[in-house]
Amino acid sequence: MNESRKPRIAPAVAARRRFLKQAGAGCAALAAGLHAGQAQAAEFTLKYGNNLPMTHPMNVRAKEMAEKIAAESRGRVDLQVYSNGQLGTDTDMLSQVRSGAIDFFTISPEVLGTLVSAGQISGVGFAFRDYEQVWAAMDGDLGAYVRKEIAARTSLFAFEKCWDNGYRQVTTSTRPIVTPEDFKGMKLRVPPSPLATSLFRGFDAAPTSINFAEVYSALQTRIVEGQENPLAVISTVKFYEVQKFCSMTNHVWSGFWFMGNKKSF
Repeated sequence: MNESRKPRIAPAVAARRRFLKQAGAGCAALAAGLHAGQAQAAEFTLKYGNNLPMTHPMNVRAKEMAEKIAAESRGRVDLQVYSNGQLGTDTDMLSQVRSGAIDFFTISPEVLGTLVSAGQISGVGFAFRDYEQVWAAMDGDLGAYVRKEIAARTSLFAFEKCWDNGYRQVTTSTRPIVTPEDFKGMKLRVPPSPLATSLFRGFDAAPTSINFAEVYSALQTRIVEGQENPLAVISTVKFYEVQKFCSMTNHVWSGFWFMGNKKSF
């Protein structure tokens, strides 16, 4: 082809093509760098176990907590939430956090009492009239006393603020609880806690300690007639599928101590 007939590219078009080519290469390099940064392992990986579904308010907040910790540490700290008893029963996880196999565990005062007697003191029946009394005690001298006992008797520590679980209510498959006499002879699941067992024996019930992970099946197969837990637990674990009555007894306030292994923390 005659040299004069070859198509000519205007200088502005040529400059634009060079710019796009360079920009494309830069974007590709940036994307590769971002991918490498995201794939990089966190400097600290911390495992937190509990026995409740991810839909429970505690785990909704725990997920938010993990996301904010990752963001504020710029990915250096990865808090992994293992919900719904993935790591075992309450007693399993209590053993694991003591040994350092997991770093954190939320435990009810009733179960904590199997390890530290003073830990179950907030589980005394009908101890708190309302939340004003609850937080005055748990954010005050009573909570400080429990944390001191935990630190003195275990390899664990408890964070300063106790998480709320709610007042405990009774669900049953046979009859509602209207008066204390309605408990008489009732087979009722309670957590593995001497205090809970003592409370319901005082009502002439037949309390049975069953780990939380096995409660639904125990209710379904009528091993026990009923159980007692806060409403958020009753709802998210779907105990209503295998129970007919929910009696608002408010017999015990229940919280969660957020426990950590001293050495790993």
